[in-house]
Amino acid sequence: MARSPGGRSGGRSGGRGRGGSRSGNPGGGGRDLSGRNLKVRVKTAKRRSASSARWLERQLNDPYVAEARKRGYRSRAAFKLAQLDDRLHFLKTGARVVDLGCAPGGWVQVVAERCGRAARIVGIDLLEVEPVTGADLLIGDFLDDDAPDRLKTALGGPADVVLSDMAASSTGHAKTDHLKVMALVEAAHLFAQEVLAPGGAFVAKVLQGGTERELLAALKRDFAKVHHVKPAASRADSSEMYLVATGFRRRPEDPAQP
Repeated sequence: MARSPGGRSGGRSGGRGRGGSRSGNPGGGGRDLSGRNLKVRVKTAKRRSASSARWLERQLNDPYVAEARKRGYRSRAAFKLAQLDDRLHFLKTGARVVDLGCAPGGWVQVVAERCGRAARIVGIDLLEVEPVTGADLLIGDFLDDDAPDRLKTALGGPADVVLSDMAASSTGHAKTDHLKVMALVEAAHLFAQEVLAPGGAFVAKVLQGGTERELLAALKRDFAKVHHVKPAASRADSSEMYLVATGFRRRPEDPAQP
């Protein structure tokens, strides 16, 4: 879906860990995730294409997929947000957090787990998302004119963190896909400028090729620190990276907080 902020339909996840450590590393304390266990091979079948067989084989042999099931997470991508937070510590107890493109709700679950019952969590996606305790999940396109106001109303105050794992549908052309994703990041950044409290954080998915020069300059102006991180849970063959900007600096000319 070209305009869809719900670009996580491929299975991004989070979850309230049932047991397990706070660490973004599946299995927590030193579990071997090297893939040295016996590998599952999937053959093509009458109704299964070669590409489907390859995807299924990758899923069956992915330790993050197995650990996500074990912990009750909605998919492996829960560990991406957990690992980013383990490194940069932007999810605080009682925080106000906005999740743009929140389907299937996994990052919302990670936020709820880490920020606690006092947190205020609001998400939006084109797709209906299974409820997450303590979160207000809206249905709609973040790029619609009324979406920012809907989010601000639901949030009820300035945000501490704005998250965006939004992704447009892939065209297969690397430059075009990069530009489409960067347009979503720019829209998310503009929203973050409006709602973040001083000291807040902004996290967004980008594709390798880096952040566009003008956007990077704006982020460095708006935030004390800007990081590009590829969490271990991102597949090795994926071009995705995450932009993590912390220490939001509100300028005198900025619009008033909601």
